[in-house]
Amino acid sequence: MNDDQHSVRPRPSWRIWLQAVRPFAFTASMVPVFLGAALALGGDTDVRWGLFPLVVLASLLIHSATNLINDYFDFRKGVDRADTFGSSRVLVDGLLPPGQVLLAGLGAFAATAAVGLVFVAIHGWPILAIGVAGLAAGFFYTAAPVQYKYYGLGDASVFLMMGPLMVVGSFFVLTERWSWQSIAASLPVGCLVASILSGNNLRDIAHDATAGVKTTAGVLGRRWARAEYASLVVAAYGLVLILWATRMLPVWSLLVFLTEPLARRNVRRVLQTPPEQSNELADIDVRSAQVHLLFGVLLIISVVLEYLF
Repeated sequence: MNDDQHSVRPRPSWRIWLQAVRPFAFTASMVPVFLGAALALGGDTDVRWGLFPLVVLASLLIHSATNLINDYFDFRKGVDRADTFGSSRVLVDGLLPPGQVLLAGLGAFAATAAVGLVFVAIHGWPILAIGVAGLAAGFFYTAAPVQYKYYGLGDASVFLMMGPLMVVGSFFVLTERWSWQSIAASLPVGCLVASILSGNNLRDIAHDATAGVKTTAGVLGRRWARAEYASLVVAAYGLVLILWATRMLPVWSLLVFLTEPLARRNVRRVLQTPPEQSNELADIDVRSAQVHLLFGVLLIISVVLEYLF
């Protein structure tokens, strides 16, 4: 058997780019978009369902763009290294040149803006304001000169942008009206998507400190970062109870408590893992994302069931 038979085939470029945009994380942007669409079912106005595919496309594009730009600047700043967790690893493993990742990210932001102009042409300045806020938040998350992720503001931004902004934005594009229910229903989803980043940053406190950056967890310190994670998870379930009790969500929304054992397990791991064993939290972001997805799907189903019955 010759050496060629032992050689490893190079990976197709499309697979590398798929790795770069991190599609496994897209649930974080799809849950709020579909929740906004489900809430539109119960409205008393016509729903422009023809725009929904564009809403989904815009959300996927801006999520991809943010991931690519985040990878580029985290790599340049030394946050992402061979010995760290997180990122798509296309840069730390040398699978793509940094310049190509930056250009792809800028291209994805441009494509998002192009789709957004369709919504602006239909709905005017309100959707323009939402779109500009989303684009700015995604780009300047790690991009100079703002780089607010490195100053402890990432968790709050993710809560707002992938909670209220996406739910309300999706609802408004489809119905052309505002809804207090859409704002309220977005809050537990925002808490859980922020918990994904909170867990990620808690795990990476030491690595981020080495790179000279401070995420929210770095600013809070390990003790209070653990409390933040637990508070975000507890708040998500508590908010559902409050919103059900105040008739902002249907009784079906209590289905989300089927995910409580998984959430409780994650909280226990975060609270009990010693600092010197942070590798035990290597997958805490993935596990938190699983809770966010299952919770979100059950919340969406509950809204649809209320509409049907």
